[in-house]
Amino acid sequence: MKKLFRFLLMFLLGGLFLGLLGLLALTMYYRSNFPVNTWINGVYCTGKSIEQINEELVNAQEASVITIVDADCVNWEIDMLAAGIRPDFSDALKSYLRKNASVFWMDNLKKPVSSNLVPGKYVAEEEKLLACFQELPFVAQEREKPEGVRVSLSPEGFVLQDGNTNRLNVQKACDYLSDCLAKGQTLIDLSAGECYEDLADSALDKRQRDIWEQVDGFIVRGSRIVYDMGAEQIPLTPAVLSGLLVTGTDGCPALDDEGHIVLDEEKVLSWVDALAEDYDTCGMEKEFQSTRGDIVTVSYVTYGTKLDREAEKTYLLGALQGHAGGQPSDTGQTGQDTAGPDAAGGTDMHVPAYIQEGYVRGLDDIGDTYIEIDMSQQRMYYYAKGKLELETDIVTGNTGRRMGTPQGINYVHAKQRNQTLRGADYESFVKYWVPVVGNIGIHDASWRGSFGGQIYQTNGSHGCINTPSGNMSQLYDMLEVGMPVIMFY
Repeated sequence: MKKLFRFLLMFLLGGLFLGLLGLLALTMYYRSNFPVNTWINGVYCTGKSIEQINEELVNAQEASVITIVDADCVNWEIDMLAAGIRPDFSDALKSYLRKNASVFWMDNLKKPVSSNLVPGKYVAEEEKLLACFQELPFVAQEREKPEGVRVSLSPEGFVLQDGNTNRLNVQKACDYLSDCLAKGQTLIDLSAGECYEDLADSALDKRQRDIWEQVDGFIVRGSRIVYDMGAEQIPLTPAVLSGLLVTGTDGCPALDDEGHIVLDEEKVLSWVDALAEDYDTCGMEKEFQSTRGDIVTVSYVTYGTKLDREAEKTYLLGALQGHAGGQPSDTGQTGQDTAGPDAAGGTDMHVPAYIQEGYVRGLDDIGDTYIEIDMSQQRMYYYAKGKLELETDIVTGNTGRRMGTPQGINYVHAKQRNQTLRGADYESFVKYWVPVVGNIGIHDASWRGSFGGQIYQTNGSHGCINTPSGNMSQLYDMLEVGMPVIMFY
């Protein structure tokens, strides 16, 4: 009995020893190999070494990209596979294995353990990475970008083409990419790596910067001048101002003997002439939308706009010569200048000088307040701010006696009460007299019993616009001197 007991005891002790020995062996095994029931990033890892799992994780990694941010904060992508960039999970796997070594592997017997790891670093093939980087559009543009500094003329005006500032150092950028990848970074800002640098200016470059400083100052100061044309405002834009400077054969602004940029006076005078061509209407024709529905062509006669070109040329030359030479000047202006909404910034709202100024200023100097006299329809209309305020039948000049009222765009010259109109064969008293062109005007005609129709062809006036007394009284009160009067058949 004692022998049996000793045998059983020895057997149990032996089994326990073998079990402990096996447990110790498994524990030591799982210090360098992954425990049972372990899954990482979808890869089965049980019993595999770090090197084996790393290789499988790399092969299982879906195609991915690294993102590069340039100096303009634009994102560019490089395909990892094309650039020979491989993820390396070794450090992450070692850390994982340390946390799950020794006897902790037994917890995996209960249920499978699934984990997700990110690469601790990336390894790139330098030649492939450099080739892919150089294919990026912004890098290709950098290679084509000329070095040096130059002032050149563009459609928007003079610009400084600076090929020496903020240049990308391609080799430095590639080295920085490799350093970032080694740290596990896939979003890489080149500016943070100081991959941009400035090149040294040559003597020619410094001269060009000096010219640009003058041009830029001239444009900044000149841009403060804004022509107030009434309905429109005409700023002296950088493009306009750049076109007013003398340039050399190379297109760069020319300098005088003292090294200052030079204003081209002929171009300034031409600009004023062009402005006047746009806004002058005296003696011109206008297409007018009639109340009856069609468009009629009417010539400006006594009404119209005419800029004082000589006064404006003197003003603008004086203003810009001071800006170009960097010295203040007396503009000798005859127009009006008022501070604009950003007066603190120095904006000068310049109202030009006029030889003749319309009732309203702007490209449309008729505006929306005027008298319309339709002699074919024998109707007169008065519009105020675009609204028809009065319409009436009238009688105009007798066309049968060749006294027809002349066509044209005229204006209210005066307003007079209780006048006696005299001619070679007439003398008429009127309560309201509104002359519009020569001795022709709008007035009441108490001696007439009817108006409108075809009366004007056989029994018309001597050229004036006869108007019913009641309507003339209303019209007289609404009119202002200077208002345009459009007269047509």
